[in-house]
Amino acid sequence: MHDVIVPAEEVQRRTILRRDWVPCKAAFIDCRTPGSDTKDNYSFIGSGVSQNPQQYVNLQEPHGYNLGAAGMPNGTVNSLHLHFTAEVFINFDGEYQLRWGADGKQGEYLSTDGDVISVPSWIFRGFTNVGSDDGILLTVLGQDDTGGIIWGPTVLEDAAGHGLYLTADNRLIDTVAGDVVPEQVELIKPMPQAEIDRLDVFDEQQFGTRVTRSADRHWIERPFLCSALPGGGAALSLVIGYGMVEDRRAVPRLHEPHSFNLAWLRATPGEGMLTHRHAETQVVTVKAGRWQVRLNRGDDEQVVELGPRDSLSVPAGAWRSFQLLDSGPGRAEEEGTGELLVVNGGDGRVRLEWADEVVRHARKDGWVLDPNGYLAPAAVLATATEDD
Repeated sequence: MHDVIVPAEEVQRRTILRRDWVPCKAAFIDCRTPGSDTKDNYSFIGSGVSQNPQQYVNLQEPHGYNLGAAGMPNGTVNSLHLHFTAEVFINFDGEYQLRWGADGKQGEYLSTDGDVISVPSWIFRGFTNVGSDDGILLTVLGQDDTGGIIWGPTVLEDAAGHGLYLTADNRLIDTVAGDVVPEQVELIKPMPQAEIDRLDVFDEQQFGTRVTRSADRHWIERPFLCSALPGGGAALSLVIGYGMVEDRRAVPRLHEPHSFNLAWLRATPGEGMLTHRHAETQVVTVKAGRWQVRLNRGDDEQVVELGPRDSLSVPAGAWRSFQLLDSGPGRAEEEGTGELLVVNGGDGRVRLEWADEVVRHARKDGWVLDPNGYLAPAAVLATATEDD
């Protein structure tokens, strides 16, 4: 892997602090429908499925997935819609009533703080904030191009009553604001009932298998080569895909391809992950605590501090390390710890390359990586024989 140096201006461009969030209040066709007219849509990495060309995007660079958030005061409704690629909700402190099915009556789930919910593609879904006004649902969408969305049949009808139309090329036409419905472009029509009848059906038990609650997390206490070394003692909980784990016995909650993998990283103050790099895109978002990220090595080192709801996009191939400075702000599952949400690109394993000093100290401590990239006792591998 060739060296990737991230200069200071690039680090700044890739750092998305909570204060940098810019809402779009007219991202979707339901922006005037009563109950849905107080939504804030945020696009951090990629534009997601926003239908407004004025949507602010913090970082346009393709990652293989999109990252955003829904900001909704109590009582606000996100109307029923259908995605073609993965949609994963991460509940950052709130209560949301999720519903699915073309009429929203196929099933319901009440999401609370810490939930990760992978909604099946090709089913209608929507949600309502039934908790506090400051709850946030973070969203990760599969692929760079999500293909847009299909609205539930009644959503388009309600929007037309408020002067809003959607063109076949995904443009939002606002006749109240003076837009003219183009003559040569077809408007989106409701999905035919015959096609709706062919969509998958999920009962609440089936849907529940796609939810990872805080209580469902399985923490791997020694997930990495650096785990037994000072400063490298973070635990890892796999949610979607195998990701970065180096414990050969570790299994994620969900194996299904999403175009990204997702996991929680947990640490006590002073601990984290020592210097490493890998070949995939990576976005880290703080759930709880105050974290320090170091990028590059030696004279090129850059240091970033992140607090709750702050994110950083780390370029593929860049050296990085993570350390929890203190566990104070935000809400973690376990008192005295901090939590970091880690999203990497790709559906396969993410193979880590560790800094030479980490490899050396781990070997001295009795641990190495086997040829498959998993933790192994150094004494055992020393007795292995090579094939001719």
